[in-house]
Amino acid sequence: MKGTLLGLCLLTMVLILSACGYRGEGNTASSAPLRTVKTTNIAEKDLHNLYLAGGCFWGVEAYMSRIQGVQDVTSGYANGEGENPAYEDVIRGDRGFAETVHVKYDPKQVTLQKLLESYFKVIDPTSLNKQGNDRGVQYRTGIYYTSPEDAEIIQQAVAGEQAKYDQPIVTEVMPLQNYYLAEEYHQNYLEKNPNGYCHIDLSILDEQEILIDPAQYPRPSDEQLKEQLTDEQYAVAVNNDTEHAFSNEYWDNYAPGLYVDITTGEPLFSSRDKYDSGCGWPSFTKPIVPEVVTYTQDTSFGMERTERNSLRYRLEGI
Repeated sequence: MKGTLLGLCLLTMVLILSACGYRGEGNTASSAPLRTVKTTNIAEKDLHNLYLAGGCFWGVEAYMSRIQGVQDVTSGYANGEGENPAYEDVIRGDRGFAETVHVKYDPKQVTLQKLLESYFKVIDPTSLNKQGNDRGVQYRTGIYYTSPEDAEIIQQAVAGEQAKYDQPIVTEVMPLQNYYLAEEYHQNYLEKNPNGYCHIDLSILDEQEILIDPAQYPRPSDEQLKEQLTDEQYAVAVNNDTEHAFSNEYWDNYAPGLYVDITTGEPLFSSRDKYDSGCGWPSFTKPIVPEVVTYTQDTSFGMERTERNSLRYRLEGI
């Protein structure tokens, strides 16, 4: 029986995925928007940066952080006058800062064009200094860049959006002049306050199609995995070890998220398709896309079950 040490992508604890008791449909987890996959094997230097202002940064941060390929999002204040503004300084509006999120993304997983397309889905680019119920210069819309080659892509995206509106688009497109992190209580605000104010309808994320290219998730060598994983994780991922039923950390965890292969970061299952099969290992009704897993019938331990193996696991011959 293959190991089933699983975890939510944000906890970077997921390995080979297996389920005892496959069924075509069943109770799913919460319909809350999922967090994005955070891969563990991408270097900081390989990430690209984008700064987006779109009204209250609580909602923009929550929205952008859930887009596949986005690795980190922070809330802050951008393109204003002076240094180190506090929230009280920003809301006065006299220093010209905009509530802005800093998006770090993996260009191999998501393009700048795709991020801009997602951004324009949740803002009104013709509304000056107003988004949702929020009014003031700090709530203006803006796209700020640090790489000159991004400017042309952004301008093309804005021009494409303009064709959809009769009114002129007022979203700023400018180089980033400055960016200061907002206070800690603003960071991941809607994670800390699930019922907090949000001017963005996060359910729009349900419409996103997830495309997975296994080539984007190369498996590290056994030597690298030995350094990255705990002894237990390594035993399960590399040596086909297993855990006792009901002892693994995530068999009864139903927090929203994506389950990924811990060796590669490749997304395999959604928490929305997780159900309690009563076997003591994480169970899912289906993978995110069929191609990422293979199925093996297992009759060991006096039970019949369908085991789901990561396709990368099979190809790499772990």
